Amino acid sequence: MQVRAKHAGGADFLTQVLAVARAVGEAVPVIVNDRVDVFLAARRLGAPVAGVHVGQSDLPAAVVRELIGDGAYLGLSAAAPEELRAAQEEDVCDHVGIGVVRATATKADSPPGLGVHGVSRLAACIDLPCVAIGGVTAADLPALRAGGLAGAAVVSAICRADDPREAAQQLREAWEARP
Repeated sequence: MQVRAKHAGGADFLTQVLAVARAVGEAVPVIVNDRVDVFLAARRLGAPVAGVHVGQSDLPAAVVRELIGDGAYLGLSAAAPEELRAAQEEDVCDHVGIGVVRATATKADSPPGLGVHGVSRLAACIDLPCVAIGGVTAADLPALRAGGLAGAAVVSAICRADDPREAAQQLREAWEARP
């Protein structure tokens, strides 16, 4: 579970991360989005946070790896072949988030949508596990899985659903379906 709060201050975001980590415990890995400082503070306070996910405009992945150590999980967003090659060559990331699949309201500054096939083509360029990001729907999941992706990250598909639990179940079933 990635905790993301683009507009929250450090203290508020830390409070949110601590609450999520307490709620899920060790059952679900908690990844902190963008904020290495919040990850480190949560760890210092004893929260079972698993790692950090950063974007191209955040701290460089190699620096983040030095700060969080080898025992923490590190993800990096990428949308272009050169970004993927750099991630592969640096050899510091555990996975790459590729996208966006399509425009999304949760990230106003996202690049143009690559579509399911565009994301799959990029994922085939590297040996790291890849996760589709941005505007992903349940209908996309079978093709993304067939395209070699290790997973998909969703926000709106669950958070904007009338029944988030049911939406999460439908996403899981769609991921497990064969195209």
